[in-house]
Amino acid sequence: MLRTQWPWWLWCAAAGGLQALALAWPSGGDWAEPQPVAQGLAMAALVWAVGRAPLWLDAAARAALFSVAWLAGTFWWLVVSMHVYGGLPAPLAVAAVLGLAACLALYTTGAALLWWAWVQRMGLGLRAVLLWAALWSAAELLRGSWFTGFPWGAVGYAHGGLWAGWAPWLGVYGVGGLAAAVAALWGVALLRCGHQRRACWGWLTAALALPVAIGALSGPLHRVALSHTAAHGELQVRLLQGNIAQDQKFDPGTGVDTAMRWYPEQLAAALAPGAAQPDLVVMPETALPLLPHQVDDAWWQSLLQTVAESRVDGGAGGALLMGVPLGSFEAGYTNSAWGLEPQQAERALDQAAASSAREAVLAAPFYRYDKHHLVPFGEFIPPLFRWFTDLMHIPLGDFQRGALVQPVWHWAGQRVAAHICYEDLFGEELVAQFAQAHPPTVLINLSNIAWFGNTVAIDQHLHIARWRALELGRPVVRSTNTGATVVIDHRGRVQAALARHTRGVLDAAVQGRQGLTPYAQWAGRWGLWPLWAVIALVCLLCAAALRRRP
Repeated sequence: MLRTQWPWWLWCAAAGGLQALALAWPSGGDWAEPQPVAQGLAMAALVWAVGRAPLWLDAAARAALFSVAWLAGTFWWLVVSMHVYGGLPAPLAVAAVLGLAACLALYTTGAALLWWAWVQRMGLGLRAVLLWAALWSAAELLRGSWFTGFPWGAVGYAHGGLWAGWAPWLGVYGVGGLAAAVAALWGVALLRCGHQRRACWGWLTAALALPVAIGALSGPLHRVALSHTAAHGELQVRLLQGNIAQDQKFDPGTGVDTAMRWYPEQLAAALAPGAAQPDLVVMPETALPLLPHQVDDAWWQSLLQTVAESRVDGGAGGALLMGVPLGSFEAGYTNSAWGLEPQQAERALDQAAASSAREAVLAAPFYRYDKHHLVPFGEFIPPLFRWFTDLMHIPLGDFQRGALVQPVWHWAGQRVAAHICYEDLFGEELVAQFAQAHPPTVLINLSNIAWFGNTVAIDQHLHIARWRALELGRPVVRSTNTGATVVIDHRGRVQAALARHTRGVLDAAVQGRQGLTPYAQWAGRWGLWPLWAVIALVCLLCAAALRRRP
């Protein structure tokens, strides 16, 4: 038994690894690029292998090996955060990543097993193709939502090139469903060719024609979707990338001193009177790596003065958006983005004369965004897992959660919405902001993924942010500690970027946008329920066909 199965196991594990690589393929350039054809071939290999399985246990094993290889190969860099920076022993860190991948693999393994069981009764036809796409999409949606969700590596992210025009209509999960349908068609075509050679050419022709047709429609669909949006002025930004190593970031003698010196220096240089001032200076997530009460009053006084004095000769001046933990150890704290306008800084300085700059900062009604979707183990501790997080050295590891929808920041003629780090992985949560009467015109992400070193996590996160721009028809600005610090336009194209793992600043003009893409309209109103409805309809039709079969 083992002798006959191990080639299939090797095949499926290799196909899973190929799908992981397809999400961010090392290209030799500045950024790793997705490879949609490789993703389609990888999943088609899985469909073929599952379809050839003689027993349900074989089908489950093949799908499980594919899924574990794909998922572990996608987020292997978690080992860096747990071992290098968290202090977890390397074998335990590797085991934790494999364990996470195995748990998440249950969704797609279950989907593949249901498909195999249906095919055993109904055979390989068009309904088998549609059922695979529906079950795979259901598995991805569940993986992205249950137990707070971890949708990293969703297959739709490999298809932001030739199929980009479908993004503002269907979102990443809808495009992932299209990709699953194409891969299933390829796999079923190969299976049918092995059984019925006379029908082979028709299926192979359809397998080649479908992705070409989807790509041909992409351009027109994109133009129609963007016709629902319009330009909304420019925002001049300066993005700061401190490049402070994670093992130094919270160390008082190195990273903390560097952050508290370098970021204010760059702010002062950007907002100095007579300089070509940007409208907004953006610092990354936890650019200030201390709680406000831990910071010297003179530091806050200087920061307020820098922003207040940028407003000269009746001009608006320049504002600051900074990542900072807010709160206290006693009352709880949040991972927050904190926005400060010149007029607000002036009023805070007046209040500081009667108390202190620190108290004025804490009491003033500045723009504030508190992170809503927290990272398990890094920002909140799941029940029964305190023992695991105690093995690692993670500062500020139990944050409070912000509201799903929070007010936008009206500044420089734009409606700015901040979000923090991997929150842009959850497009269905970001789009909730677009159900408001006055939705954002610019999205800004503050991030610190120095936890994962100089790995493909940076490239993957960049592609995720590009998808949010495509779906919502909005520019996405990213200010990060180590990369990718970029400006992405509303078409998902990188306009400007800083080199990763360097210290520097990035100046850019960001074109704001107003209006709603089709995806922003339906997802903002109903969330992802329309996708669930399509999945349910396909499954019900297939179940009805199963009942009619004698």
